[in-house]
Amino acid sequence: MPDDAEVDTRRLLYLVELARLGSMRAVADRLHTSTSSVSQQIATLAREAGAPLVEPDGRRVRLTPAGRRLAEHAQEILAAVDAARHDLDPHGEPAGTVRVAGFATAVRRSLMPVVAAFADEHPHVRLTIREHEPTEALGLLADDAVDLALVYDYDLAPAAIPVPAVALTEAPLWEARWGLGVPDDDRARAVADAAGPAAAVVGAYAGADWIGNSRNRADEDVVRLLASTAGFGPRMTHEADSLDLVEDLVVGGLGVGLLPVERALRAGVRLLELRDPQVRLRCRWVARRGRTSWPPLALVLGVLR
Repeated sequence: MPDDAEVDTRRLLYLVELARLGSMRAVADRLHTSTSSVSQQIATLAREAGAPLVEPDGRRVRLTPAGRRLAEHAQEILAAVDAARHDLDPHGEPAGTVRVAGFATAVRRSLMPVVAAFADEHPHVRLTIREHEPTEALGLLADDAVDLALVYDYDLAPAAIPVPAVALTEAPLWEARWGLGVPDDDRARAVADAAGPAAAVVGAYAGADWIGNSRNRADEDVVRLLASTAGFGPRMTHEADSLDLVEDLVVGGLGVGLLPVERALRAGVRLLELRDPQVRLRCRWVARRGRTSWPPLALVLGVLR
């Protein structure tokens, strides 16, 4: 961008929406205007920036490298402008829709207990919630399809997340211990009475079928790590996204798998403690850098903290 370039920040929204939605028509629908108006705004913005921002892609257009870089800067610029408006009018009521994607446990534990009170205190801030595993939620965040992601990994198997195309910021929320869910039978009682380290506990089920997560490899990574300390390779037979289904499989004698220590278990399931080492799930929130100063999102983060 030339040193003397002047960009009208009002036009940045068109570029941000084009980066998010991928078509002029979708941007026009989103901003309640015409496709030609969107095209004109983008063209004017390109002249102001001194660089082409879009290029043909069949019957559609796509952002050029310069367009993608400017769109990323635009996210932070627009968030800062919105935050500045709020600072200039400290008595103004924040308004907007905060889009959240997160795994079910985080949504239930961190958001649902405060949703009703939040709606009463901030009636102009709306929450939309989508249940997704961490990789899915982070992908939506990178695509600007959500404003906030609630994700997790395990201390024994930290998530190996690829470097995203956008700058992110994050903070821890809470941790939870996990154990091994097994059928409540004589073998489980004997293992529990022995109170051995994690290797001994998982080793007692070396010949069992194991249950992993159908949408995230984190559980399987932890199981394989623990099994390696016990000298065997686990037979990962089942995959389940629902903890209720994990319990059903355990009760049915079809396998064993990881479950939260604090979970109220159904009859027929016994939770064996894992220690030396413990297994701890770590939950954190992730947002696009520069977006956290946007007043509606800042309010939600305040509640989460």
